[in-house]
Amino acid sequence: MERASFDPDLLKARTRKQWDQAAKGWYEKRDQIRAWLREPTQAMLDLAAITPGASVLDVAAGAGDQTLDIAERVGPAGTVLATDISPSILQFAKENARRTGYRNIDVHLADGERLGVPRIFDAAICRLGLMFYPDPLAGLREIFDALKPGGRACTLVFSEAARNPCIMTTMATALKHTGRKHSDPNTPGGLFSLGKPGMIESLFERAGFNQVRTITLPAPMTLPSSGHYVDFIRSSAGPIRDIVAPLEAPARQAAWDEMTQRLACFDTHEGWEGPNELLLTAGTC
Repeated sequence: MERASFDPDLLKARTRKQWDQAAKGWYEKRDQIRAWLREPTQAMLDLAAITPGASVLDVAAGAGDQTLDIAERVGPAGTVLATDISPSILQFAKENARRTGYRNIDVHLADGERLGVPRIFDAAICRLGLMFYPDPLAGLREIFDALKPGGRACTLVFSEAARNPCIMTTMATALKHTGRKHSDPNTPGGLFSLGKPGMIESLFERAGFNQVRTITLPAPMTLPSSGHYVDFIRSSAGPIRDIVAPLEAPARQAAWDEMTQRLACFDTHEGWEGPNELLLTAGTC
């Protein structure tokens, strides 16, 4: 296993490009993503104590699926500001708000480590975004500085690599077909970079939060077949798409085909159920 070279600016540029390219697929798969993350998202909003009339910051909002849930909770007297580093995916968040008729949602293009927002928010959430930051501590400090005294912050990230075998299988297969070595899962900016036990709690505390707690949540993805999961990865998962992108089309298809075959181990009598595990962490300002 090799330690990937680390250049914060390069990592941010790559992340922005990945999500610009995956934005359309992430938006088109929004119903599938919503079903997958419905329970963890509701648990996150509960733990953030989001109530009617609140002002909420949604950091690394992506296409804004969870932003709609926040908008419904805060009601017309509340507001939601959705931020993201990718201008393309943020446009889909804007379209999501327009399509569903919510008028209490605004969007803001911003690097999560330099949000540049005032200290006006009652709560802040970040769903599956913080682990992509080169410096997640800086990101949490930005969130802390955006919250009113007593405000709540909640994040969702992937737990350890071994607890997320679907992603590990797709990633290992992609690396095999490109001849690349496995990188250290703890490398900053990776999918599992915040999964080490105790790590994210320590970051919250160093950012200034108190009453910090983490809950481990199962997040299985249920689909008709492993092929449907690979189709989701192909259209929506920027980090894995990026690995196989240099391959010629036939070699790239061979990688996708092997992923489909290997992931069939999660077939059930009712269809396909791929296990994932998330860490839900909360702290008070």
